[in-house]
Amino acid sequence: MRYDLNSARELAIRVCVAAGASMAVAISLAEATVDAECSGRSSVGFAHLPDYLEGFLCGRISGTEEPALFYPTPTLIQADAKGGIAQLGFDRAFEELQTRASAYGVTVFSLKNSYTAGELGYYVRRLAHKGLVALATSNGPALMAAGQSKEAVYGTNPLAFAAPVDNRAPLVFDQASSATAFVNIRKAAERGEIIPEGWAIDGRGQSTNDSREALKGALLAFGGSRGANIALMVEILAAGTTGANWSLDAPSFDEGRNSPGVGLFIVALNPELLSPGFSTRLASQIERLSSKGIYIPGGSYIKDEIDIPSLLVATLEGYCFK
Repeated sequence: MRYDLNSARELAIRVCVAAGASMAVAISLAEATVDAECSGRSSVGFAHLPDYLEGFLCGRISGTEEPALFYPTPTLIQADAKGGIAQLGFDRAFEELQTRASAYGVTVFSLKNSYTAGELGYYVRRLAHKGLVALATSNGPALMAAGQSKEAVYGTNPLAFAAPVDNRAPLVFDQASSATAFVNIRKAAERGEIIPEGWAIDGRGQSTNDSREALKGALLAFGGSRGANIALMVEILAAGTTGANWSLDAPSFDEGRNSPGVGLFIVALNPELLSPGFSTRLASQIERLSSKGIYIPGGSYIKDEIDIPSLLVATLEGYCFK
């Protein structure tokens, strides 16, 4: 089914409120959901929204808590999501984060006690649109094995980066530390599809290409120990420095009544203070790289309409009657 962006937002807001979210929470989550769709990340757009709706209904996500903000220094912003969503904490801090990074050159945003962050690129993309270079990390419940371990010890622990580019949409990349995102394994399992070797292990710790067996086991890091090292770095930033749950201690994001209580860590810096004309210089470099066949992540995904599968729409509408 095809929706214009306003209608898509209204759909997301309506089902979130029906599931128990406050209007502030619903608006914040709806904006992030539509933005993910517009950026070509539908797996963490409307397809991911039922995870939030179930979380509201079951108590894994507080639908009404207002995040608390603290400013321990001029260049540090701390947030406690209080079991709510990371998107609202970011929204509440966004203006200060932008203002302080622009004025002081760099600012860190640290958030704890939240549900998983959704599309991580959303956070850095918004900052890049304001002329800032941004790096973000987030952790989640343990889903990924590392090293010789046969059990999950880290979340998929993604890393996102964005930079402003003159006369072009920001450069943005958002990638998991795992060989693939968990939502891709789950989607494959729902369809009974085979997955590539190296994506996951089964419940016995053996490599598998059976997506349903992979759900009983754990994801694998991309690039072996190199990906595992990045996952550890993300874990230290997103859980260690924020005071959030380590992935090993985080309750499930799709079962039970307890919040995962995980973290989000963002660094935003003003590149113009370091290198005047940065975005113009980067635009020239991107043109040079593109001419050599190098893929540049991000770019323009501007849409006036988005398509949502009719079965998913029916699922979402069903929350209005629960």
